[in-house]
Amino acid sequence: MKKPELLSPAGNIEKLKLAINYGADAVYAGVSHFSLRIRSGKEFTYESFKEAVDYTHLFGKKIYATINGFPFNNQIPLLKKHIEKMADLNPDAFIVATPGVISLCKEIAPQIPLHLSTQANVLNFLDAKVYHEMGVKRIVAAREMSLKDLVEIKKEVPDLELEVFVHGSMCFAYSGRCLISSVQSGRVPNRGSCANDCRFAYTLYAKNEESNTLFKIEEDEEGTHIMNAKDLNLSSYVKDIIESGAVDALKIEGRTKSPYYVALTAKTYKRAIEDALNGEFDEDFYQKELSTTVNRGFSKGYLVQRPHDRLDTQNLKNIEEGGLKRVHGIVDESGEFFYAKNKVAPEHWYEVVLPKDSFEVKEKFSEIGEIKKENGVLFLLFKQIITKSGKELEAVHSGNTNEICLPCKLPPFSFLRD
Repeated sequence: MKKPELLSPAGNIEKLKLAINYGADAVYAGVSHFSLRIRSGKEFTYESFKEAVDYTHLFGKKIYATINGFPFNNQIPLLKKHIEKMADLNPDAFIVATPGVISLCKEIAPQIPLHLSTQANVLNFLDAKVYHEMGVKRIVAAREMSLKDLVEIKKEVPDLELEVFVHGSMCFAYSGRCLISSVQSGRVPNRGSCANDCRFAYTLYAKNEESNTLFKIEEDEEGTHIMNAKDLNLSSYVKDIIESGAVDALKIEGRTKSPYYVALTAKTYKRAIEDALNGEFDEDFYQKELSTTVNRGFSKGYLVQRPHDRLDTQNLKNIEEGGLKRVHGIVDESGEFFYAKNKVAPEHWYEVVLPKDSFEVKEKFSEIGEIKKENGVLFLLFKQIITKSGKELEAVHSGNTNEICLPCKLPPFSFLRD
């Protein structure tokens, strides 16, 4: 079986480093409003994106630059300059969404490979073949596409790489083509500034046109989030996807998600890929780990079942649900200190999540605390909360920017959770 590439989101430089250290083979990120995630695009300047490219390449990984917005006429001159600047930073590919931008990229930066965004809505081998003939190396399949259809595309266009989303937020609209945010707040989704209006709670009304009478439709609490889609989770089907032989890359959504989400999803899907190849697939473990992240409930989406067969793709109750674990801290790059993400207090055991389970951390006792291993899981207890400057605290809370001493050195970017 062919090993697929694992592609993770990089909303900023911290998340990029986490994704790479937790197992991603490649990351995707963007600069400015030509990326479909303006919030994460603003995290990167051209200078910091260059740093991101260099860091990624240092680890032998790849980074794809998102230029997948839908530009208006008055933006074309700026877009041309943007493509030139991004090409100079030497990313491994551009992710684009329209034929015009494909043509522009080929003209300005023919040396940069092109990946076609899921926004382009490729659903069949005819469209796939046309884009491939235009110079596209890889397509990110529409999320409405089935695995069977991907196999058919691969047969018809064998040299075209296929990438599929396996985890993350699902859009209410067909392939992300939504105007709700534009109508309500003037924030245009296809230019990267979606306000996620489909996640809001709504009250429904019925109007009698003859009498102009307006009736409120009474609903229970399960009927308010009528457009809120559950999150995609295909971890249980990684083995099936690999065995199809059609998929070259598995993609995780989430450039605006938390650092823990980025790290945990990368680690879990990396393990699922390796387990599938080694004959040790354990879907219960993957589901258990992914449920520790904040989510909207999980759905299989449409890759393994047709849309009309799915009756559990919506979360009508709330905008999101808390994960089964709380993140309390993240270890810095030195491995000697951590930053608080939630309350950390003495005499409480915290589970340590390592970037790689292959890291060996020995049990240790010190004045500051102790580390032990139970059933293959590492735990840490603090006897004292000591800052890098030597000040002792009763506890440390989220928002405290002090570096806090660890009982012993841990792998960089490890998390503390309970």
